[in-house]
Formats: sequence, C-alpha cells, structure tokens
Amino acid sequence: MPNSADRPCRITVGRDGPLLVEGPVEVVGDDGVRYTSDRFTVAICTCRRTRTHPWCDTSHRRRVRPGNGGAPGDSGGAD
Repeated sequence: MPNSADRPCRITVGRDGPLLVEGPVEVVGDDGVRYTSDRFTVAICTCRRTRTHPWCDTSHRRRVRPGNGGAPGDSGGAD
C-alpha cells in the first residue's frame, strides 16, 4: 500500500540483513544520485557488499562469521 498522510512509510530493520522499505521509494546517495523504485517493498543494502547499490542483492548471506567455522549462510552479525 502506498504511503499517505494517514499511513507513514514503514521501514523494517533486520538483524543480519537489509532495511526493508515499503515503496514506492526514492533513495538519495551520498553523491546526490537519486535511485527510485516503484516496487511494493524494496531492500536497501546495509552491508555495502551489494553490486546493485543501493539495492540489496543478498551479498550479506555470503559473509562468514569469524570463529563460527565458516558456516554457510551465516551473515556474521549486523551489517
């Protein structure tokens, strides 16, 4: 559902993943470039490993947690 005056934008913060933002959204990068998406929900990268910045491409799933024996799929904590 689109944002409106009576329904603010919802952002869901996950422990080991991206920010999930209910769209449509416009993201302004630190260089001033604007990125837009009309999708219902978008995932914004917080680990900085994505190749599709600012959108998450699940690169955080490949991160290995130190001392965990390199368990597949372990993201190693908050990004």
